[in-house]
Amino acid sequence: TTGSSSDSDSSPTVLSVEDNPDGGCHIYRNGYYGSSIDVVEGILEVNIIQMTSIQMTESQAENSLVDFVVTCQGSLPTDVCTVVSDPTCQVSKSMVCDPIAVTDECLLTIRRAFEEPGTYCINITLGDDISQALASALISVNGGEST
Repeated sequence: TTGSSSDSDSSPTVLSVEDNPDGGCHIYRNGYYGSSIDVVEGILEVNIIQMTSIQMTESQAENSLVDFVVTCQGSLPTDVCTVVSDPTCQVSKSMVCDPIAVTDECLLTIRRAFEEPGTYCINITLGDDISQALASALISVNGGEST
């Protein structure tokens, strides 16, 4: 039950009644309740604006490397996670997380390796202490080339 206090303070008084299942008695609590809410901006949006295959010599071609250029809006991220899944985005094949240092503009390049040619679903998540934002894309990796 909530009511007004009888003194000159106009703050509401909170009265709570709890049942004690063992003894059947009641506990009465009187007091004031206060709370504050901090609104934080967080990371609002992530976009993959470019995907570029890194050309390597045949002797280096164990894995195909792809650079993802990513932008974001809102607060600056402190870490990035990349999840590589099957083309349906249902079965995860690998996950890599790294700390990042973005100083004034959210524009970063993320390099990831692919062990074999194929079509993959890529989820890139940017995060900080209070928020996360995700961007997804399908990519086709063809032995050193991507589309």
